[in-house]
Amino acid sequence: MRAGQPDITGAVLDSFAQFGLMGMFASAFLAATILPLGSEIVFAALCFENVPPVLLVAVASVGNVLGSLVNYALGRGALRWWQGRQEAGQGAQTAAALARFERWGAASLLLAWVPVIGDPLTVAAGVLRVRLWLFLTLVSIGKTGRYLVLSWLLAQE
Repeated sequence: MRAGQPDITGAVLDSFAQFGLMGMFASAFLAATILPLGSEIVFAALCFENVPPVLLVAVASVGNVLGSLVNYALGRGALRWWQGRQEAGQGAQTAAALARFERWGAASLLLAWVPVIGDPLTVAAGVLRVRLWLFLTLVSIGKTGRYLVLSWLLAQE
């Protein structure tokens, strides 16, 4: 960010925090979709406002997992689009990404919380038609684990 420019991301995240748990849910949901947004700042702000950690972790986790479910659904819908590109000889990058996911398997969904790689993993799971129960289990473990660790770290402050 250049000097003199407003910090739009910070202002947006502050707005989410003003809405308490509803804001936490919304920021966690949106952060898990393909939108470039994070929920950790909202989580920390609410943690420092003494929102009960168990409630905060639960709301953030549910929002984040449901956001990943949107990516999964997009992946399921993208399958037809990708097959059309394959037939036209234009799907080499997509094919390579899907091959990487297939090589590491569904267990890679435990890393769905990791910035940059997490969102594509959840979309790839939809394209490859990973069983929904398996998807939800693995993504829930990873994302809830991340918020539990974050909560613990913030409690150390």
